[in-house]
Amino acid sequence: MMERRRMDAALLVLLLGHLATALEVPLDLPQPPTITHQSPKDYIIDPRENIIIHCEAKGKPHPSFSWTRNGTHFDIDQDPNVTMKPHSGTLVVDISRAKAEHYESVYQCTARNKHGTAVSNNIVVQQSRSPLWSKEKIKPIVVQEGVSLVLPCRPPAGLPPPIIFWMDNYFQRLPQSSRVSQSLNGDLYFSNVLKEDSRNDYICYARFPYTQTIQQKQPITVKVLSKEPADERKPIFLIPSGPSSSKTVLRGQVLEMECIAEGLPTPEISWTKVSGDLPAKRTSFLHYQRTLRIVNVSESDAGDYRCTGRNRLGSVHHTIHIVVNAAPYWISGAPRNLVLAPGENGVLTCRASGTPKPSVTWAMNGIPIENSPKDLSRTVDKDTIIFTVVQTGSSAVYQCNVSNDYGYLLSNAFVNVLSEPPRVLTPANKVYQVIKNHRALMDCASFGSPIPNITWFKDSRSSTLDGDPYILHDNGTLEIHVAQAHNSGKYTCVARNSLGIYENHIYLEVKEPTRILKQPEYKVVQRGRSVVFECKVKHDPSLIPTMTWLKDDGELPDDERLIVDADSLTISSVTENDSGEYTCIMNTTLDHDSASAQLTVVERPDPPTDLELTDQKKRSVQLTWTPGDEHNSPIQKFLIQYEDIMHHRGHWHNLTEVPGTKTTAHLKLSPYVHYTFRVLAHNGVDFSRPSVPSRVFKTDAAAPDENPTGVQGFGTEHDNLVISWKPLSGFQSNGPGLHYKVSWRPVGGEWTTVTVANNSKFTVSGTPTFVPYEIKVLAANDLGDGPEPAIAHGYSGEDLPIAAPENVQVMVMNSTLAEVHWDPVPSKLIRGHLKGFKVHYWREHSLHKHNSHHMEQILVFSGNHSHGMLPGLHPFSLYSFNVRVYNGKGDGPPSHTQQFETPEGVPGPPTSLTVTNPSPDSLTLEWSPPHVRNGRITGYSLKYQPAVASRQVDIATQGWFIGLMCAIALLILILLIICFIQRNKGGKYPVKEKEDAHTDPEFQPMKDDDCTFGEYSDNEDHKPLKGSRTPSNGTVKRDDSDDSLVDYGEGGDGQFNEDGSFIGQYSGKSVSRDTAEGHESSEAPSPINAMNSLNSFV
Repeated sequence: MMERRRMDAALLVLLLGHLATALEVPLDLPQPPTITHQSPKDYIIDPRENIIIHCEAKGKPHPSFSWTRNGTHFDIDQDPNVTMKPHSGTLVVDISRAKAEHYESVYQCTARNKHGTAVSNNIVVQQSRSPLWSKEKIKPIVVQEGVSLVLPCRPPAGLPPPIIFWMDNYFQRLPQSSRVSQSLNGDLYFSNVLKEDSRNDYICYARFPYTQTIQQKQPITVKVLSKEPADERKPIFLIPSGPSSSKTVLRGQVLEMECIAEGLPTPEISWTKVSGDLPAKRTSFLHYQRTLRIVNVSESDAGDYRCTGRNRLGSVHHTIHIVVNAAPYWISGAPRNLVLAPGENGVLTCRASGTPKPSVTWAMNGIPIENSPKDLSRTVDKDTIIFTVVQTGSSAVYQCNVSNDYGYLLSNAFVNVLSEPPRVLTPANKVYQVIKNHRALMDCASFGSPIPNITWFKDSRSSTLDGDPYILHDNGTLEIHVAQAHNSGKYTCVARNSLGIYENHIYLEVKEPTRILKQPEYKVVQRGRSVVFECKVKHDPSLIPTMTWLKDDGELPDDERLIVDADSLTISSVTENDSGEYTCIMNTTLDHDSASAQLTVVERPDPPTDLELTDQKKRSVQLTWTPGDEHNSPIQKFLIQYEDIMHHRGHWHNLTEVPGTKTTAHLKLSPYVHYTFRVLAHNGVDFSRPSVPSRVFKTDAAAPDENPTGVQGFGTEHDNLVISWKPLSGFQSNGPGLHYKVSWRPVGGEWTTVTVANNSKFTVSGTPTFVPYEIKVLAANDLGDGPEPAIAHGYSGEDLPIAAPENVQVMVMNSTLAEVHWDPVPSKLIRGHLKGFKVHYWREHSLHKHNSHHMEQILVFSGNHSHGMLPGLHPFSLYSFNVRVYNGKGDGPPSHTQQFETPEGVPGPPTSLTVTNPSPDSLTLEWSPPHVRNGRITGYSLKYQPAVASRQVDIATQGWFIGLMCAIALLILILLIICFIQRNKGGKYPVKEKEDAHTDPEFQPMKDDDCTFGEYSDNEDHKPLKGSRTPSNGTVKRDDSDDSLVDYGEGGDGQFNEDGSFIGQYSGKSVSRDTAEGHESSEAPSPINAMNSLNSFV
């Protein structure tokens, strides 16, 4: 009881006091051996190579090595085939002079120095084996179709076990399915056999992985008999047998359960866990659901699993009870080395678990601890050794062995008692670089005994770094969880223990992160074109960046079409092999950023294949096909075309379209056609090339389904009726002997029918002139008539009208415009389709001069009109005219010719103006009458303005020039005096009086803006009418008339549509307009710029 209390007290001291942690002791300090490398516990060797059994260790002084073989000392010096590597415990066995199986044993390595002894695991050395199949003669297997069958493999036992697979004589794997599959032991199971399972080369192969050899079983011949259909049956399990079974698996291993059932139809296998759910992330199904596989098995996977085989006749179940055991495994890791200063306390813990519960034994320096020298500072309590107040000389290596029925764990941990001042193992002045907003870790790896205490300072060392944002770890590392720019600087770590102090300086640099500013974008590119992926990056200027491009997480292909620039990747002439994911990675020494984009290379689809015609009927057929490769662009539709090789060979016509999701089409066909079909696929790029045409499909002949279109009747002569139509094509004929039954009758009369072949018109002679007819054309062939045709309407031939319009009247609107009226002509006298009316008119002569013109003009008024306008007439002239009706045949007789006169219009300008007899105070003006008078001339208006002469020195001194200037000045003075007298008196010349009486707005005054004379149009054909306004756009606007523009005919400058709408315009020359007062000066008299008006009689 007292011993127990002392132990509890020691544990309490350790928990409340300083706990020593595992330390890496510098190799320049004394320390017991530590094994650093050894061969695996189960060591399988290749018998063709030398045997190498590894054992490496470190310590101070360097340890020596020895071996045991099967539990006894192995004297290496006595075996000439075995050598030990220098400064190592590794054994090398030369098998050139010995057989490998002679060295199949259990080996253990021991490494020792003056501070302790470490031992390795027991290393079981076995050579791999790949034995041959025993020679056997296998008889052919003869079975009835539909029964189950098992082909045994039974490979020879190898080490490790071989990998089994089935192939044929050509080394091709035999196809497997839910009906035929391989079991875990390598046998080949058939749930039911089919006729096609007959073959003579079912061969089982075994591959031995260590020797890389393959062994072959003798071929098995299977012959399946097929006399009559096999009876269906519900499932029965071939393996496992019975309703239940059990299986044991170890923790961490792979659990595989299988259920193979026979039956007809082939059963489907499903799995459930009776007491819970299957672990989804660790579960997979193999061999077409026949095998359930769970990896990394844990204790929670124990329980009952049920497999079910089911077909339409029933089901069968089997329950597998799984027991999970466990070889020993560490709970909190293997025991860790202890470095203690004299007088310190420590604990070695060997905590493990397993099923069944493992036992724990301790050894010191390879000797069971109960047989080791007593040490009062050491207390063993099951899986724990407690050290209290250790003393110099207590250093040793302790072995912890944990074992149960399924294995063992062996671990070495030393206790090293040292007195050592602190040292910092991290290199001095080390520079740490970290990215902004990332975690910064600055090491201060130290050693000392007692264990040093670590403190950190920054820059001025004003205070220790032990609060936010700093985190100090037990191993001395200083962490800044989110580093910022201001965290950059110089840091000092100080290590202290009772024996001394040591400090070390390090530096932290916080860098800007690397970021991709412009990521590559998803691209869809047509094959043969180019594509560019951009990848623009920002990074810390002090870091050297490296751009790397990957394709599908691998290196870019070595292809000159791929060009990598500073911030882009260009691929020219892309192919389908270029499709994939492209990733740009910007690397620096501290960080990286990456971005990816998909490249999809599209092309028009491949043509469909395997065209088949099924479900053949008289007027329809089913067409199926197999789509070609869509080249990354989904097929949107299929276009089905046909060729009629009987009527139109070499020409393909569109028949129908179907959505891209379909691969079949029901085609409606026409009779009497020899069809071949082809299919084109269309995706987002274009149409594919056409498929290979289908076989020829011939439809039977039938009577026509339709009649000709475009049926019409018209006359080419006054006594005939021409019936025409658009003939049916050979495709539309539906059979041989295509002809037409042409029928006609006067409206209300009896039908007359004729048969017409090889023509598309028929002429009926001897008809009355312009009589309405009903017409129909029926298509027929050797098999019968088509449907009843629709009735068309037409007229027999036209003749010239026999009457002229009556009650013809004319109304003169102004000097250039007249309106003609007439009464309609009775329809029976027109003898045809009324096309319109024509007004023939001509100018007899001017009223000023009686010279004859007689140039006839014609205005056409399409449609049924009763009046029309005659524009563009000459003022002050005598006109004659008549009116005629016209139809499709021509013009009727003219009406009685009538005459009318146009009033006066604005005269044209004088034909000449000359200056004669100039003197200093007078000159004579002479002019000729206007060529176009448009009436009786009643006077002239004279306008003038002063002209200023330029002076030059060399001319002004000449006498003749001075005299000329004086004469001009005198003349201007006289004119001004006359102008002033007239204005002051208010008198008017007779011409002025006459103009005031007529108030003629066509009179053109001098323009105020440029002091020039107004213009007169010299084109008589376009004179505006007296009393009318001519807008700036030239359109005639009538005064005192409400007639519309439709009254204008189609001759001259105007045109009318058939409905009488006016589509032209009558225009005259645009001129300036002034008010009546504009004939007088609008400014005060001035000797410089006053304008004068002089009127005189002719």
